[in-house]
Amino acid sequence: MPELPEVETTRRGIEPHVVGRRITRLAVHERRLRWPVDLALVSAVAGSAIRHAGRRAKYLLIETDAGTLILHLGMSGSLRVLPLATPRIAHDHFDIELDSGQTLRFNDPRRFGSLLFTHTDPARHPLLAKLAPEPLAAEFSGEYLWKVTRRREVAIKQLIMNSQLVVGVGNIYASEALFRARIRPRRRARSLSRVECGKLVRAIKATLSMAVKVGGTTLRDYVGADGNPGYFRQKLYVYERAGAPCRVCGKPVRQFTQGQRSTYWCSTCQQ
Repeated sequence: MPELPEVETTRRGIEPHVVGRRITRLAVHERRLRWPVDLALVSAVAGSAIRHAGRRAKYLLIETDAGTLILHLGMSGSLRVLPLATPRIAHDHFDIELDSGQTLRFNDPRRFGSLLFTHTDPARHPLLAKLAPEPLAAEFSGEYLWKVTRRREVAIKQLIMNSQLVVGVGNIYASEALFRARIRPRRRARSLSRVECGKLVRAIKATLSMAVKVGGTTLRDYVGADGNPGYFRQKLYVYERAGAPCRVCGKPVRQFTQGQRSTYWCSTCQQ
């Protein structure tokens, strides 16, 4: 599913096309997403100007002078900038039409995405109010990770994927960051030293930053706002490379199921 780098890539892709533009119409073609789209949004945002395109965790925040649209890509969603006259295809569920003659078109084959709206500060919305620090923010530091791991027996990979402790470190990037930090994914969180916590935080930031730089990771459905796939897949060290030689030591990459997710690692490089 689209993770933080894919959502941030989408945000950067739509930003120059939407900020300062006016929404001429919200056209809802299919309401049945993760939560039914409230048709009151159609009149709520019509004619409003877009002030900012932001992101919190995996949520896109399109701030208008009427309020903020909160959009989630779900498991298979993409938001593309297209000429308004572009014919719709299967699974195109809504259009945010702009006065520039372009539209933000949401496509989502599995319909786990969502479109919500708030008139108030989006940081107070129930979906966002209790979210943990952003992984690329200064407050997510080695010292922070050290403190939150002290009494936790859970495996470190599962801990860094816990959105109540840090947001946006999904399955792909957790496996990749642990490889970069040379830390075994099954290690008990509290067993990490201060130095290892610092290494892991730096690895998470480096992995996510690189993924954003190359447009995220396309494994199946994801494309960016320009319709192009993400290219981080070519840079993956371990994810979905079970049986392939480790890019560092040459030993086969291993795979196991952890918390109902596939985990990939190198038993030689990661301790």
